[in-house]
This record gives sequence, C-alpha cells and structure tokens, in this order.
Amino acid sequence: MRYEGRRPLPRLDLRSGYSHMQEAPALQGAGGYLEHRRGMYTSALFGGERFIHTGIDIWGPAGEPVFAFSDGRIWGFRDNRNELDYGPTIITEHEIGGQKLYALYGHLSRKSLSGLEAGQPVQAGQRLGWLGDRSENGGWVPHLHFQLSVEEPSEPDMPGVVAPHELEAAAARYPDPRIILGPVYL
Repeated sequence: MRYEGRRPLPRLDLRSGYSHMQEAPALQGAGGYLEHRRGMYTSALFGGERFIHTGIDIWGPAGEPVFAFSDGRIWGFRDNRNELDYGPTIITEHEIGGQKLYALYGHLSRKSLSGLEAGQPVQAGQRLGWLGDRSENGGWVPHLHFQLSVEEPSEPDMPGVVAPHELEAAAARYPDPRIILGPVYL
C-alpha cells in the first residue's frame, strides 16, 4: 500500500462503528485521526472506555504491500495476537527535522515479520510487509493502521485508541499522520 498523496481517499465515517463479523463487507478509503468511534472496540483489550482513534486507517485488500514512508530503521516488531489487536506490527524509527519520530504499521500479515531485525535500516519506499487477512490481523477487515509517536515506545505497540480523559495527552504524543502522509482523506 503506497499512498503517494496524489489524491485524497474517501473518508469513512466510523463514528457509529462497523461490524467485525466475517460477512462484513470490505471497506475502501481512510478512517480519521482522533475520530470518536463508539461501539467499535468491543474486546476486553479496550476496557469499554477507549474509542478515540489515534492513527489513520487505510483499507485495502489482504496481501496489498505496505511501504516505509521515509528512511529510518526497524525499531521493533511483534505479533499482537489479542482479539481486535493489531496482529503483526512493525514500528520504525526516523529522524525528521532533527526530531525522532516513531511510526507504527499495524494489521499486517505474519509473513511481514519474517527476517526482520531490530536496528535494520529501511529506505523510503521500501516494502515493509503486506496487509493481513482477518485470521492474522486481529480479526479486522483488512487495512493498515498507521500511527506516529514523538515519544519512544516501551514495546512494539502503541494505543490505537484512547479514552476521552486521555485525549489531550494522546494528541501531543501521537501527532496527526497527515503531517507525513499529506491529505490522505477529505
């Protein structure tokens, strides 16, 4: 999945959530940063109160390649296998304008983690992996969850949704990915 900023994707309004059932239709477009998605995060992982999305989702077919946005290195990776978690996840580290920036790529295929090593360099445009299907990406309709952090993570994970009382701190720690990606959605 190479979003090159040529044209914005359709914005999907997920404020009412969507079905996680196997028969749920594939989605096309992008889901918003800091979008309130009540009723969508139903597993125990979210504690019943986390529903404000801290990244951008870009939907595509399982197997679609995912590329690095900039030169950097692999910071860490793991398979976050909990129900409705990220599944296979890669975090890269970059230096942009003299500041370290960490990028999470979530909901990947398991083969995306094969052969990775922490510290391994990545080049802008290099394929990092592929979108995973429901059986490996946490149970979601195939998509990429892309999230930035200005703080170094403590593990290969970042909260993709936060509770309302965490919003101000989360917005400061997890900036809008459009600062890197450009106008992904209208």
